[in-house]
Amino acid sequence: MKKTCYTLALGVFITIASCSKGKDLTPTKTDTTETNDVPGFSSADADLAYAAFNNAFYDTNNKLYFSTTKKDGVAAIWTQAIYWDMAMNVYERTKAPAQLTRIADIYQGNYNHYDGYNWNNTTVWFIYDDMMWWVIALARANQLTGNATYLEKAKSGFERVWNGSYDPVNGGMFWDFRHSGKNACINFPTVIAAMKLYNITKDVSYLDKARSVYSWSKTNLVDASGKVNDNKIGNNPAGGQDYTYNSGTAIGAAMALYRQTNDAAYLNDAKLYAGYVKNNMCTNQILPAEGDFNEQGVLKAIFAQYMMQLINDGGQSQYLSWIRTNVITGWNNRDSRNLTYRNYSVSTPSGDIQSYEASSIVTFMQLVPPTK
Repeated sequence: MKKTCYTLALGVFITIASCSKGKDLTPTKTDTTETNDVPGFSSADADLAYAAFNNAFYDTNNKLYFSTTKKDGVAAIWTQAIYWDMAMNVYERTKAPAQLTRIADIYQGNYNHYDGYNWNNTTVWFIYDDMMWWVIALARANQLTGNATYLEKAKSGFERVWNGSYDPVNGGMFWDFRHSGKNACINFPTVIAAMKLYNITKDVSYLDKARSVYSWSKTNLVDASGKVNDNKIGNNPAGGQDYTYNSGTAIGAAMALYRQTNDAAYLNDAKLYAGYVKNNMCTNQILPAEGDFNEQGVLKAIFAQYMMQLINDGGQSQYLSWIRTNVITGWNNRDSRNLTYRNYSVSTPSGDIQSYEASSIVTFMQLVPPTK
């Protein structure tokens, strides 16, 4: 991911994009309390939200996504993988044959744009976590479609990242080519990717890698409260801002190991991470806005993916009302284009918005059971 607001030690500068402020987008706030008077959402609403997202951001000619409603630039490489995941969520929800075509189209569009997923192209790829989001999506696409090409790309991508990122002396994964820090955004996704590849191939080396990286990550990035720190730089204490995607991938990593081992310790870890988000990162139950016209707007789309695994696969339905409150609030604040916003508590701005900040409610709606 292209980080924007790192808290770093020793003056290490690993920021990829600046924290530039966009125009003032502060609409009127609305009530965020879930009541019987607040409209819910239906499966048809989930269809509508996805159609609106594609109408605003999908490039039908090149088969990838624009960064904003202006349609004058391509969305960041790693977020394209998140949007591909969204397409797979839609197919799993609807089983619509046309959605399988879209899954194939998005793969091909990004293949054409990004040098055929050439993992050794250091212009296309310049940080390891960008690759790993794609490895996860490619492995999932193979599981969903049986397409062997997706699996081969996932395996070669994982090997490339592991060989370049893993620290064989001290453990853990470096997030960038310069090995300036070990971040949650590469470590927990590595566990998720390794477990997907293990489930497909039954190659026990993937399971061993997943266990090793998870153990390092829990020890070095997580505290007793369930807070998932963003990064660890050298021998300095772990730190950085709270981000929903870090908690989300920590949940996803723990759930992947729990499903394989049935070890309740992993499930308890996932619940701890989720509880931290609910109790410490929300305001009136609503998830943080994240992002000021930058790629952080997509973070809650990643959180959605793995939080719903905890609810569904982990049997933790106690979180469902909280998540539905977020979805209902965000959807109720959509604009006339049926686009939603990164800040669920306010009306979607009527002007130019990013695909990043419009993506998370759409993702949630494909995963969360409708309320009506």
